[in-house]
Amino acid sequence: MGTGAPSRNAQLSITDPKVCRSYLVGTCPHDLFTNTKQDLGPCPKVHSEGLKTEYETASAAEKAKWGFDFDYMRDMQKYIDDCDRRIDSAQRRLEKTPDEIRQTNNLVRIASSPSELKLVANNHQLKQISDYTKTINGGLLEISVLGETGSVAQAYNGLHKIRTAKHQKETCERELKNLQDTSGPSGHQKLQVCDVCGAYLSRLDNDRRLADHFFGKMHMGYSDMRKTFKKLSEELKGRPPPVRHHDDEEGGWGGRSGGGRGPRYGGGGGYKKRGGRW
Repeated sequence: MGTGAPSRNAQLSITDPKVCRSYLVGTCPHDLFTNTKQDLGPCPKVHSEGLKTEYETASAAEKAKWGFDFDYMRDMQKYIDDCDRRIDSAQRRLEKTPDEIRQTNNLVRIASSPSELKLVANNHQLKQISDYTKTINGGLLEISVLGETGSVAQAYNGLHKIRTAKHQKETCERELKNLQDTSGPSGHQKLQVCDVCGAYLSRLDNDRRLADHFFGKMHMGYSDMRKTFKKLSEELKGRPPPVRHHDDEEGGWGGRSGGGRGPRYGGGGGYKKRGGRW
């Protein structure tokens, strides 16, 4: 709903559950990511400039009585937790399993020089490539001899074996190249995950591309949200949320449906740093 429905806004009080409390206290998450990959769409709650002004000019005692800052905390924590889950999932997709690491160590050894990276043969799969090469070369020689003697059927069978060996050799070569591409001289993949917004970054990006990311709307939105969350959690630490006798306001806390956590959720101690990120 956001800033729409002005005729309804005039009829709402500041404590009405239809009012977006995140908007009253700070910035509604729905307004942070418009026209980005994380666009949340319009806020289902009412954004009233008049009520926001009323909140901003209210006394500290009134704000403490309303407890909207706890709602704002709960709202931000949901989106931060969602982002952290995406970051963890993306990171797992990039990380190699122990088996993959052992496979890499068994299959390739990288030797670097100023001009190139050379793949050094030292394992069983590269021996297979060598064996396939011998099979192909021997088969070509055999076909040549069979052709001279007029053994067409045998020559055709030999050609089929050569094609099979060539296909298997190319498959092994592709696997080794993929390992080299994803391992690289530093032993790390060329992609990494931004630990603020969850976007993929390339280690090969130039400064301009990195600046475009770090000053982009999505990254800045999550960065601001994390900073606000950390600051507010420190301010509310040890302070219990106000008791709400009518805990039927779409979960009791926050401008979003919250699953009925009510007054049990908050009090400063209910919000915490997760996974090394705020």
